[in-house]
Amino acid sequence: MKTIVSLALSIVLLASCATQKSDYPILSIEGGQIQGVGTDIEGVTAYKGIPFAAPPTGENRWRAPQPVIPWQGIKVCDQFGHPAFQGAHYDGGYTTEWGYGEEKAYSEDCLYLNVWTKASAQPEKKLPVAVWVFGGGLREGWGSEPEFDGQEWANKDVVIVTFNYRVGPFGFFAHPELSAEDPDHATGNWGTLDQIEALKWVKKNISQFGGDPENVMLFGQSAGARSTKFLCSSPLTKGLFNKAVIMSGSGLAKPQPEGTEIAGMPKGFPSSKQLSLKEAEESIKAMTDWANLKTASDLRAASTEEIYALGAIYTKVTGNRTCLNAGPITPFVDGYVLDKPFDDACIEGTIADVPYMIGFTQNDPPFMASQIVDFCLDREEKGNKAWAYQFARPLPDDGSHPQDYLKGAFHSSDLWFVFKSLKHCWRPWTKGDWDLSEKMLTAWTNFAKYGDPNGANGGDWKPYTKDDCQFMIFKLNENDEEHSELGEPLKP
Repeated sequence: MKTIVSLALSIVLLASCATQKSDYPILSIEGGQIQGVGTDIEGVTAYKGIPFAAPPTGENRWRAPQPVIPWQGIKVCDQFGHPAFQGAHYDGGYTTEWGYGEEKAYSEDCLYLNVWTKASAQPEKKLPVAVWVFGGGLREGWGSEPEFDGQEWANKDVVIVTFNYRVGPFGFFAHPELSAEDPDHATGNWGTLDQIEALKWVKKNISQFGGDPENVMLFGQSAGARSTKFLCSSPLTKGLFNKAVIMSGSGLAKPQPEGTEIAGMPKGFPSSKQLSLKEAEESIKAMTDWANLKTASDLRAASTEEIYALGAIYTKVTGNRTCLNAGPITPFVDGYVLDKPFDDACIEGTIADVPYMIGFTQNDPPFMASQIVDFCLDREEKGNKAWAYQFARPLPDDGSHPQDYLKGAFHSSDLWFVFKSLKHCWRPWTKGDWDLSEKMLTAWTNFAKYGDPNGANGGDWKPYTKDDCQFMIFKLNENDEEHSELGEPLKP
Protein backbone atom coordinates (compact mmCIF):
# COMPACT_ATOMS: atom_id res chain seq x y z
CA MET A 1 0.00 0.00 0.00
CA LYS A 2 2.86 2.36 0.88
CA THR A 3 4.39 1.68 -2.53
CA ILE A 4 1.15 2.59 -4.33
CA VAL A 5 0.74 5.79 -2.28
CA SER A 6 4.38 6.76 -2.87
CA LEU A 7 4.00 6.13 -6.60
CA ALA A 8 0.85 8.21 -6.76
CA LEU A 9 2.52 11.02 -4.82
CA SER A 10 5.52 10.94 -7.18
CA ILE A 11 3.22 11.20 -10.20
CA VAL A 12 1.48 14.21 -8.63
CA LEU A 13 4.79 15.89 -7.85
CA LEU A 14 6.12 15.25 -11.35
CA ALA A 15 2.94 16.65 -12.85
CA SER A 16 3.27 19.69 -10.59
CA CYS A 17 6.87 20.25 -11.68
CA ALA A 18 5.90 19.88 -15.32
CA THR A 19 3.11 22.42 -14.83
CA GLN A 20 5.46 24.84 -13.08
CA LYS A 21 8.08 24.57 -15.81
CA SER A 22 5.48 25.04 -18.53
CA ASP A 23 4.69 28.45 -17.01
CA TYR A 24 7.99 29.77 -18.35
CA PRO A 25 8.16 30.37 -22.09
CA ILE A 26 10.75 28.68 -24.25
CA LEU A 27 13.13 31.11 -25.94
CA SER A 28 15.20 30.56 -29.07
CA ILE A 29 18.66 32.12 -28.81
CA GLU A 30 22.14 31.50 -30.19
CA GLY A 31 22.89 27.85 -29.49
CA GLY A 32 19.36 26.55 -29.09
CA GLN A 33 16.26 26.75 -26.94
CA ILE A 34 16.19 27.67 -23.26
CA GLN A 35 13.67 27.85 -20.46
CA GLY A 36 13.96 29.89 -17.29
CA VAL A 37 12.94 29.34 -13.68
CA GLY A 38 11.01 31.32 -11.12
CA THR A 39 12.44 33.62 -8.46
CA ASP A 40 11.33 34.93 -5.09
CA ILE A 41 9.49 37.75 -6.86
CA GLU A 42 6.33 36.79 -8.69
CA GLY A 43 6.56 37.54 -12.39
CA VAL A 44 10.37 37.66 -12.48
CA THR A 45 12.07 34.83 -14.37
CA ALA A 46 15.76 33.96 -14.11
CA TYR A 47 17.85 32.29 -16.80
CA LYS A 48 21.03 30.96 -15.20
CA GLY A 49 24.14 29.58 -16.85
CA ILE A 50 23.48 30.45 -20.51
CA PRO A 51 26.59 29.72 -22.62
CA PHE A 52 27.56 32.82 -24.61
CA ALA A 53 30.68 31.34 -26.23
CA ALA A 54 32.42 28.00 -26.56
CA PRO A 55 34.45 26.85 -23.54
CA PRO A 56 37.87 28.62 -23.71
CA THR A 57 39.70 25.35 -23.04
CA GLY A 58 42.17 23.20 -24.94
CA GLU A 59 42.90 24.83 -28.28
CA ASN A 60 40.60 27.73 -27.31
CA ARG A 61 42.76 28.72 -24.33
CA TRP A 62 44.09 32.24 -24.98
CA ARG A 63 41.97 32.76 -28.05
CA ALA A 64 39.16 35.22 -28.66
CA PRO A 65 35.73 33.83 -27.68
CA GLN A 66 34.58 31.26 -30.20
CA PRO A 67 30.95 30.68 -31.31
CA VAL A 68 28.77 28.93 -28.76
CA ILE A 69 28.39 25.16 -29.26
CA PRO A 70 24.74 24.35 -30.11
CA TRP A 71 22.82 22.04 -27.78
CA GLN A 72 19.96 19.64 -28.43
CA GLY A 73 16.55 19.96 -26.87
CA ILE A 74 15.51 22.59 -24.35
CA LYS A 75 18.15 23.73 -21.86
CA VAL A 76 16.50 24.46 -18.52
CA CYS A 77 18.60 27.32 -17.15
CA ASP A 78 18.25 26.67 -13.44
CA GLN A 79 21.92 26.59 -12.38
CA PHE A 80 24.70 29.15 -12.63
CA GLY A 81 27.75 28.24 -14.71
CA HIS A 82 31.29 27.62 -13.49
CA PRO A 83 33.20 30.68 -12.24
CA ALA A 84 36.51 31.30 -13.98
CA PHE A 85 39.49 29.45 -12.54
CA GLN A 86 41.07 31.44 -9.70
CA GLY A 87 42.64 31.07 -6.29
CA ALA A 88 40.64 29.56 -3.44
CA HIS A 89 38.81 32.15 -1.35
CA TYR A 90 40.08 31.79 2.18
CA ASP A 91 37.73 32.00 5.14
CA GLY A 92 37.93 35.47 6.64
CA GLY A 93 38.57 37.55 3.52
CA TYR A 94 35.80 39.02 1.43
CA THR A 95 34.37 35.50 1.69
CA THR A 96 33.10 36.65 5.09
CA GLU A 97 30.97 39.30 3.44
CA TRP A 98 29.70 37.58 0.32
CA GLY A 99 29.37 34.03 1.62
CA TYR A 100 31.13 32.13 -1.18
CA GLY A 101 30.88 28.35 -1.14
CA GLU A 102 27.71 27.37 -2.97
CA GLU A 103 29.03 28.12 -6.46
CA LYS A 104 30.17 25.47 -8.90
CA ALA A 105 33.83 24.48 -9.05
CA TYR A 106 36.21 26.99 -10.59
CA SER A 107 37.00 26.09 -14.19
CA GLU A 108 38.48 27.41 -17.40
CA ASP A 109 35.07 26.50 -18.85
CA CYS A 110 33.49 29.67 -17.53
CA LEU A 111 31.80 31.69 -20.29
CA TYR A 112 28.23 31.73 -19.00
CA LEU A 113 25.79 34.56 -18.39
CA ASN A 114 22.54 35.06 -16.48
CA VAL A 115 19.41 37.06 -17.25
CA TRP A 116 16.58 38.25 -14.99
CA THR A 117 13.44 39.64 -16.65
CA LYS A 118 9.71 40.26 -16.32
CA ALA A 119 9.14 40.11 -20.07
CA SER A 120 10.24 36.71 -21.38
CA ALA A 121 9.29 36.16 -25.05
CA GLN A 122 7.86 39.68 -25.27
CA PRO A 123 10.20 41.54 -27.64
CA GLU A 124 7.59 44.24 -28.08
CA LYS A 125 8.16 45.32 -24.45
CA LYS A 126 11.60 46.77 -25.28
CA LEU A 127 12.61 47.16 -21.65
CA PRO A 128 15.92 48.86 -20.83
CA VAL A 129 18.86 46.53 -20.31
CA ALA A 130 21.66 46.64 -17.73
CA VAL A 131 24.87 44.63 -18.17
CA TRP A 132 26.92 44.09 -14.99
CA VAL A 133 30.71 43.62 -14.90
CA PHE A 134 31.89 42.10 -11.61
CA GLY A 135 35.01 43.22 -9.76
CA GLY A 136 37.82 41.30 -8.08
CA GLY A 137 41.05 42.81 -9.37
CA LEU A 138 40.65 40.95 -12.70
CA ARG A 139 42.00 38.02 -10.68
CA GLU A 140 38.83 36.62 -9.11
CA GLY A 141 35.05 36.91 -8.91
CA TRP A 142 32.07 35.84 -11.01
CA GLY A 143 28.74 37.19 -12.16
CA SER A 144 26.52 35.07 -9.90
CA GLU A 145 27.89 36.07 -6.50
CA PRO A 146 25.02 36.42 -4.01
CA GLU A 147 25.24 40.21 -3.85
CA PHE A 148 24.55 40.37 -7.61
CA ASP A 149 21.09 38.79 -7.40
CA GLY A 150 19.24 40.49 -10.26
CA GLN A 151 15.60 39.88 -9.38
CA GLU A 152 14.99 43.30 -7.80
CA TRP A 153 16.33 44.98 -10.95
CA ALA A 154 13.98 42.93 -13.09
CA ASN A 155 11.12 43.88 -10.78
CA LYS A 156 11.88 47.52 -11.67
CA ASP A 157 11.29 46.67 -15.35
CA VAL A 158 14.96 46.47 -16.30
CA VAL A 159 16.33 43.33 -17.95
CA ILE A 160 19.62 42.68 -16.19
CA VAL A 161 22.50 40.52 -17.42
CA THR A 162 25.47 39.31 -15.36
CA PHE A 163 28.26 37.17 -16.77
CA ASN A 164 31.61 35.51 -16.18
CA TYR A 165 34.83 36.36 -17.97
CA ARG A 166 38.35 34.92 -17.83
CA VAL A 167 40.49 36.32 -15.02
CA GLY A 168 44.13 36.13 -13.92
CA PRO A 169 46.61 34.44 -16.26
CA PHE A 170 43.81 32.93 -18.34
CA GLY A 171 42.22 36.32 -18.96
CA PHE A 172 45.27 38.57 -19.37
CA PHE A 173 48.21 36.73 -20.89
CA ALA A 174 50.40 37.92 -23.76
CA HIS A 175 53.08 35.91 -25.53
CA PRO A 176 54.83 36.28 -28.92
CA GLU A 177 53.74 32.77 -29.94
CA LEU A 178 50.12 33.62 -29.27
CA SER A 179 50.36 36.95 -31.08
CA ALA A 180 51.86 35.22 -34.12
CA GLU A 181 48.69 33.12 -34.50
CA ASP A 182 46.69 36.22 -35.44
CA PRO A 183 49.05 39.12 -36.16
CA ASP A 184 46.23 41.42 -37.27
CA HIS A 185 44.48 41.05 -33.91
CA ALA A 186 47.40 40.36 -31.57
CA THR A 187 46.23 41.01 -28.04
CA GLY A 188 46.46 39.18 -24.71
CA ASN A 189 43.27 40.82 -23.44
CA TRP A 190 41.19 37.65 -23.44
CA GLY A 191 39.08 38.67 -20.44
CA THR A 192 38.21 42.00 -22.04
CA LEU A 193 37.27 40.20 -25.26
CA ASP A 194 34.94 38.03 -23.15
CA GLN A 195 33.30 41.18 -21.80
CA ILE A 196 32.86 42.49 -25.33
CA GLU A 197 31.43 39.14 -26.45
CA ALA A 198 28.84 39.33 -23.67
CA LEU A 199 27.80 42.78 -24.93
CA LYS A 200 27.55 41.40 -28.48
CA TRP A 201 25.42 38.53 -27.19
CA VAL A 202 23.09 41.05 -25.58
CA LYS A 203 22.83 42.97 -28.84
CA LYS A 204 21.80 39.83 -30.73
CA ASN A 205 19.66 37.99 -28.17
CA ILE A 206 18.22 40.26 -25.50
CA SER A 207 15.00 41.08 -27.37
CA GLN A 208 13.91 37.47 -26.68
CA PHE A 209 13.89 38.41 -22.99
CA GLY A 210 11.86 41.57 -23.58
CA GLY A 211 14.94 43.81 -23.61
CA ASP A 212 15.75 46.65 -25.98
CA PRO A 213 19.16 46.06 -27.62
CA GLU A 214 19.31 49.79 -28.40
CA ASN A 215 18.94 50.83 -24.75
CA VAL A 216 21.78 49.18 -22.83
CA MET A 217 23.52 50.44 -19.69
CA LEU A 218 26.99 49.11 -18.87
CA PHE A 219 27.99 49.18 -15.21
CA GLY A 220 30.58 47.69 -12.90
CA GLN A 221 32.36 48.10 -9.57
CA SER A 222 36.06 48.09 -8.61
CA ALA A 223 37.85 46.06 -11.33
CA GLY A 224 34.43 45.85 -12.99
CA ALA A 225 34.39 49.66 -13.03
CA ARG A 226 37.91 49.73 -14.46
CA SER A 227 36.68 47.25 -17.06
CA THR A 228 33.76 49.56 -17.80
CA LYS A 229 36.25 52.36 -18.40
CA PHE A 230 38.33 50.19 -20.73
CA LEU A 231 35.20 49.14 -22.61
CA CYS A 232 34.24 52.80 -22.92
CA SER A 233 37.58 53.46 -24.60
CA SER A 234 37.74 50.35 -26.81
CA PRO A 235 37.14 50.78 -30.55
CA LEU A 236 35.40 47.37 -30.51
CA THR A 237 32.39 48.44 -28.42
CA LYS A 238 30.85 51.10 -30.62
CA GLY A 239 27.06 50.84 -30.55
CA LEU A 240 26.94 48.13 -27.87
CA PHE A 241 25.79 50.39 -24.98
CA ASN A 242 24.58 53.95 -24.53
CA LYS A 243 25.12 54.78 -20.83
CA ALA A 244 27.68 53.73 -18.23
CA VAL A 245 28.12 53.62 -14.45
CA ILE A 246 31.60 53.54 -12.85
CA MET A 247 31.51 52.43 -9.19
CA SER A 248 34.68 52.70 -7.09
CA GLY A 249 36.92 52.51 -10.14
CA SER A 250 38.45 55.99 -9.80
CA GLY A 251 37.98 58.50 -12.59
CA LEU A 252 40.46 60.42 -14.70
CA ALA A 253 44.10 60.24 -13.60
CA LYS A 254 45.68 63.29 -15.19
CA PRO A 255 49.37 63.13 -16.10
CA GLN A 256 51.57 63.93 -13.11
CA PRO A 257 55.14 65.26 -13.14
CA GLU A 258 57.77 62.55 -12.74
CA GLY A 259 58.13 61.57 -9.09
CA THR A 260 54.88 63.23 -8.00
CA GLU A 261 52.92 61.33 -5.36
CA ILE A 262 49.12 61.26 -5.53
CA ALA A 263 47.39 62.04 -2.24
CA GLY A 264 45.98 58.94 -0.61
CA MET A 265 47.80 56.53 -2.93
CA PRO A 266 50.61 54.27 -1.68
CA LYS A 267 54.07 55.54 -2.57
CA GLY A 268 55.19 54.24 -5.93
CA PHE A 269 51.72 52.89 -6.80
CA PRO A 270 50.99 53.44 -10.52
CA SER A 271 47.69 55.25 -10.96
CA SER A 272 46.94 53.98 -14.44
CA LYS A 273 50.04 52.25 -15.77
CA GLN A 274 49.12 49.97 -18.65
CA LEU A 275 51.76 47.88 -20.33
CA SER A 276 52.05 47.82 -24.08
CA LEU A 277 51.55 44.45 -25.74
CA LYS A 278 55.29 44.25 -26.42
CA GLU A 279 56.17 44.93 -22.77
CA ALA A 280 53.69 42.30 -21.59
CA GLU A 281 54.99 39.75 -24.09
CA GLU A 282 58.58 40.26 -22.96
CA SER A 283 57.68 39.96 -19.29
CA ILE A 284 55.60 36.81 -19.68
CA LYS A 285 57.94 35.15 -22.20
CA ALA A 286 60.83 35.38 -19.74
CA MET A 287 58.71 33.48 -17.23
CA THR A 288 57.43 30.80 -19.62
CA ASP A 289 60.90 30.24 -21.11
CA TRP A 290 62.18 29.65 -17.58
CA ALA A 291 59.43 27.02 -17.17
CA ASN A 292 60.36 25.46 -20.55
CA LEU A 293 56.96 26.37 -21.99
CA LYS A 294 58.23 27.92 -25.19
CA THR A 295 55.58 27.33 -27.82
CA ALA A 296 51.84 27.91 -28.02
CA SER A 297 51.41 24.13 -27.96
CA ASP A 298 53.51 23.89 -24.79
CA LEU A 299 51.45 26.57 -23.13
CA ARG A 300 48.12 25.01 -24.05
CA ALA A 301 49.27 21.54 -22.98
CA ALA A 302 50.16 22.75 -19.49
CA SER A 303 47.63 22.02 -16.76
CA THR A 304 45.28 24.66 -15.43
CA GLU A 305 47.00 24.55 -12.04
CA GLU A 306 50.47 24.88 -13.55
CA ILE A 307 49.55 28.01 -15.49
CA TYR A 308 47.78 29.53 -12.51
CA ALA A 309 50.70 29.00 -10.12
CA LEU A 310 53.50 29.82 -12.55
CA GLY A 311 53.78 33.56 -11.88
CA ALA A 312 54.05 33.14 -8.11
CA ILE A 313 56.57 30.28 -8.36
CA TYR A 314 58.70 32.18 -10.89
CA THR A 315 58.87 35.21 -8.62
CA LYS A 316 59.63 33.11 -5.54
CA VAL A 317 62.50 31.24 -7.21
CA THR A 318 64.06 33.97 -9.37
CA GLY A 319 63.10 37.17 -7.58
CA ASN A 320 61.84 38.58 -10.87
CA ARG A 321 58.35 39.97 -10.92
CA THR A 322 56.04 39.57 -13.89
CA CYS A 323 52.98 41.54 -14.89
CA LEU A 324 50.91 38.53 -13.79
CA ASN A 325 51.63 39.00 -10.09
CA ALA A 326 53.16 42.45 -9.62
CA GLY A 327 50.48 45.02 -8.80
CA PRO A 328 46.98 45.16 -10.26
CA ILE A 329 46.22 43.30 -13.48
CA THR A 330 45.12 45.61 -16.26
CA PRO A 331 44.48 45.11 -19.98
CA PHE A 332 47.44 45.67 -22.27
CA VAL A 333 47.51 48.49 -24.82
CA ASP A 334 47.53 46.22 -27.84
CA GLY A 335 46.34 48.46 -30.66
CA TYR A 336 43.30 46.24 -31.18
CA VAL A 337 41.14 45.93 -28.05
CA LEU A 338 42.75 49.08 -26.63
CA ASP A 339 44.66 51.54 -28.77
CA LYS A 340 45.55 53.84 -25.87
CA PRO A 341 45.23 53.99 -22.06
CA PHE A 342 41.82 55.07 -20.75
CA ASP A 343 43.14 58.36 -19.35
CA ASP A 344 44.63 59.34 -22.70
CA ALA A 345 41.42 58.39 -24.50
CA CYS A 346 39.43 60.45 -22.01
CA ILE A 347 41.59 63.55 -22.46
CA GLU A 348 41.59 63.13 -26.24
CA GLY A 349 37.80 62.80 -26.28
CA THR A 350 37.63 59.32 -27.78
CA ILE A 351 35.79 57.46 -24.99
CA ALA A 352 32.13 56.58 -25.47
CA ASP A 353 30.01 59.70 -25.80
CA VAL A 354 27.30 58.56 -23.37
CA PRO A 355 25.89 59.78 -20.04
CA TYR A 356 27.86 58.60 -16.99
CA MET A 357 27.28 58.02 -13.30
CA ILE A 358 30.45 57.77 -11.25
CA GLY A 359 31.11 57.45 -7.54
CA PHE A 360 32.84 55.81 -4.60
CA THR A 361 32.35 54.74 -1.00
CA GLN A 362 33.31 56.78 2.03
CA ASN A 363 36.17 54.42 2.94
CA ASP A 364 37.58 54.16 -0.58
CA PRO A 365 41.07 55.68 -1.06
CA PRO A 366 40.95 59.51 -0.90
CA PHE A 367 42.45 59.98 -4.37
CA MET A 368 39.24 58.60 -5.92
CA ALA A 369 37.30 61.78 -5.13
CA SER A 370 39.67 64.08 -6.99
CA GLN A 371 39.91 61.73 -9.97
CA ILE A 372 36.10 61.52 -10.13
CA VAL A 373 35.93 65.33 -10.10
CA ASP A 374 38.47 65.50 -12.93
CA PHE A 375 36.46 62.96 -14.92
CA CYS A 376 33.20 64.88 -14.48
CA LEU A 377 34.81 68.19 -15.48
CA ASP A 378 36.40 66.53 -18.50
CA ARG A 379 32.98 65.20 -19.53
CA GLU A 380 31.49 68.69 -19.15
CA GLU A 381 34.29 70.14 -21.27
CA LYS A 382 33.50 67.55 -23.97
CA GLY A 383 29.79 68.48 -23.90
CA ASN A 384 28.75 65.37 -21.95
CA LYS A 385 27.16 64.66 -18.55
CA ALA A 386 28.35 62.83 -15.46
CA TRP A 387 26.47 62.48 -12.16
CA ALA A 388 28.71 62.00 -9.09
CA TYR A 389 27.87 60.26 -5.80
CA GLN A 390 29.31 58.92 -2.57
CA PHE A 391 28.01 55.97 -0.54
CA ALA A 392 28.37 56.97 3.12
CA ARG A 393 26.41 54.39 5.13
CA PRO A 394 28.71 52.57 7.62
CA LEU A 395 27.35 49.03 7.47
CA PRO A 396 25.73 47.68 10.66
CA ASP A 397 27.84 45.08 12.43
CA ASP A 398 27.00 42.41 15.01
CA GLY A 399 30.62 42.07 16.15
CA SER A 400 31.05 38.52 14.84
CA HIS A 401 33.41 39.46 12.00
CA PRO A 402 36.53 41.27 13.22
CA GLN A 403 38.14 42.25 9.89
CA ASP A 404 38.88 45.99 9.90
CA TYR A 405 38.47 46.30 6.14
CA LEU A 406 34.85 45.15 6.47
CA LYS A 407 33.99 48.04 8.79
CA GLY A 408 32.25 51.28 7.87
CA ALA A 409 31.34 52.21 4.32
CA PHE A 410 34.14 50.03 2.96
CA HIS A 411 35.12 49.31 -0.63
CA SER A 412 32.30 47.19 -2.16
CA SER A 413 29.85 47.78 0.71
CA ASP A 414 27.46 49.59 -1.64
CA LEU A 415 26.84 46.42 -3.67
CA TRP A 416 24.18 45.12 -1.27
CA PHE A 417 22.30 48.40 -1.73
CA VAL A 418 22.58 48.84 -5.49
CA PHE A 419 21.21 45.32 -6.05
CA LYS A 420 18.86 45.42 -3.03
CA SER A 421 20.22 41.98 -2.18
CA LEU A 422 20.48 42.57 1.58
CA LYS A 423 18.59 39.36 2.40
CA HIS A 424 21.63 37.33 1.32
CA CYS A 425 23.87 39.01 3.92
CA TRP A 426 24.57 38.20 7.58
CA ARG A 427 24.44 41.84 8.71
CA PRO A 428 21.71 43.12 11.09
CA TRP A 429 20.04 45.44 8.60
CA THR A 430 17.62 48.08 9.78
CA LYS A 431 14.51 49.44 8.09
CA GLY A 432 16.61 52.44 7.10
CA ASP A 433 19.00 50.17 5.21
CA TRP A 434 16.16 48.64 3.22
CA ASP A 435 14.79 52.10 2.44
CA LEU A 436 18.23 53.37 1.40
CA SER A 437 18.66 50.34 -0.83
CA GLU A 438 15.33 51.05 -2.50
CA LYS A 439 16.43 54.64 -3.06
CA MET A 440 19.70 53.58 -4.68
CA LEU A 441 18.14 50.81 -6.75
CA THR A 442 15.62 53.33 -8.05
CA ALA A 443 18.36 55.80 -9.00
CA TRP A 444 20.42 53.15 -10.79
CA THR A 445 17.43 51.70 -12.66
CA ASN A 446 16.27 55.22 -13.56
CA PHE A 447 19.66 55.78 -15.11
CA ALA A 448 19.25 52.55 -17.09
CA LYS A 449 15.85 53.71 -18.31
CA TYR A 450 16.39 57.41 -18.93
CA GLY A 451 20.09 58.24 -18.66
CA ASP A 452 19.18 60.31 -15.59
CA PRO A 453 19.18 58.92 -12.01
CA ASN A 454 16.25 61.18 -11.07
CA GLY A 455 13.91 59.63 -13.60
CA ALA A 456 12.08 60.84 -16.68
CA ASN A 457 11.36 64.32 -15.34
CA GLY A 458 14.74 65.14 -13.78
CA GLY A 459 15.23 66.24 -10.19
CA ASP A 460 17.59 67.66 -7.59
CA TRP A 461 20.57 65.46 -8.46
CA LYS A 462 22.30 67.40 -11.21
CA PRO A 463 25.35 66.42 -13.26
CA TYR A 464 28.61 67.54 -11.66
CA THR A 465 29.91 70.71 -13.34
CA LYS A 466 32.39 73.47 -12.56
CA ASP A 467 29.44 75.64 -11.45
CA ASP A 468 27.61 72.93 -9.52
CA CYS A 469 30.33 70.93 -7.71
CA GLN A 470 28.19 68.54 -5.71
CA PHE A 471 28.07 64.80 -5.06
CA MET A 472 24.87 62.99 -4.11
CA ILE A 473 25.52 61.45 -0.67
CA PHE A 474 23.67 58.21 0.13
CA LYS A 475 23.44 57.63 3.91
CA LEU A 476 21.11 57.32 6.92
CA ASN A 477 20.24 60.10 9.34
CA GLU A 478 20.40 59.95 13.14
CA ASN A 479 16.91 58.41 13.25
CA ASP A 480 17.96 55.48 11.04
CA GLU A 481 16.00 56.84 8.11
CA GLU A 482 17.05 56.86 4.50
CA HIS A 483 18.71 60.19 3.82
CA SER A 484 20.25 61.11 0.50
CA GLU A 485 21.37 64.67 0.07
CA LEU A 486 23.58 66.86 -2.05
CA GLY A 487 26.80 67.12 -0.07
CA GLU A 488 29.07 70.10 0.40
CA PRO A 489 30.53 71.16 -2.94
CA LEU A 490 33.65 69.14 -3.71
CA LYS A 491 35.85 71.26 -5.92
CA PRO A 492 38.92 70.31 -7.96
